[in-house]
Amino acid sequence: MKIGFLINPIAGMGGSVGLKGTDGLVEEALRLGATPIACERAKKCIKEMNIDASSVILTCSREMGEDAVINNPQRYEVVYSFEGRSTREDTILACKTFLKEGIDLLLFCGGDGTARDVYSVIKKEIPILGIPAGVKMHSAVFAISPKGAAKIVEHFVAGNAELRDAEVMDTDEDAYRRNELRMKVFGYAQTPYEPVLVQQGKSLFQSVSEEKAKEEIARFACEFMLDGSLYILGAGTTIHKIAELLGLGEEKTLLGVDAVKNGKLVGKDLNERELLQLLKKEKEAKILVSPIGAQGFVFGRGNQQISAKVIQKVGVENVIVLATPHKLSETPFLLVDTGSERLDKQLSGYMSVVSGYRMAQRKEVRRG
Repeated sequence: MKIGFLINPIAGMGGSVGLKGTDGLVEEALRLGATPIACERAKKCIKEMNIDASSVILTCSREMGEDAVINNPQRYEVVYSFEGRSTREDTILACKTFLKEGIDLLLFCGGDGTARDVYSVIKKEIPILGIPAGVKMHSAVFAISPKGAAKIVEHFVAGNAELRDAEVMDTDEDAYRRNELRMKVFGYAQTPYEPVLVQQGKSLFQSVSEEKAKEEIARFACEFMLDGSLYILGAGTTIHKIAELLGLGEEKTLLGVDAVKNGKLVGKDLNERELLQLLKKEKEAKILVSPIGAQGFVFGRGNQQISAKVIQKVGVENVIVLATPHKLSETPFLLVDTGSERLDKQLSGYMSVVSGYRMAQRKEVRRG
């Protein structure tokens, strides 16, 4: 069996530095102190992968693939080479090369932008599967983690994986940086499906009852947030409702990470470094986050500013998850993918989720 394998080396670099994406902003990300993460996540997948010796991985040169497979036992061949820094055009040309080589599955490492570029060539000719490494991953072609991707590939090679149509989505990054969430479905790709290992596409829950539930959650949050602690507020409409009731609706970023203390905004659209600097001055801090609808991710999707370092500094016992009853009913379990296996393990288990005014529900948290 032939497995095509490629990495978008710049995927995810904008996350920890608060850029909400990396497309066209590589230099800015580097200036802010971002480091590449995609290759390391790809290496985790390849290291975990156990496929039969008759299979071969067809990949790209250097950081677009070869660097992640070179020290592993899997047989591989470099079929696409590039010069300088890779671009989306290299991703597209590599995919065309893979098709000519007759691959059976395309495994890629990146985010929604990478998925879009892969889909533009592959369409539904062969199955594709994503190793999550981007800032935002709303498409349903991604495994929940690098380890999850490795298991899915193993099942596919063994002939034990079902295929399904999965949406390939992307967000308008310019609008995203302006605090506007604009998502578009580019098409439906075939992907190997394992219910526990493949993420769902993002869902938006909007109704009168949802808005009422968010207000009840926010009313309760506004009460307990007056304890003098620093509160790091994640992205999303549930968290934004808290800011509205505090009178900070126009200041709080809908899709960024902000900080509030004693009802006042003390940090806006913060990146990892700024959060860590802020935490140095505080004795008590808490993190308020809401899971992505249907996907269930609490950490690791769209809020990489709240990194493993930030969570460890605050303490897992000071993480507060908020979600409406409807969102929880549509989310089988919560997921964490912080990039730190040790921290993911600490966050795993059952957690109380604030779901109304002085109300909470128990929900299982699983590692990605």
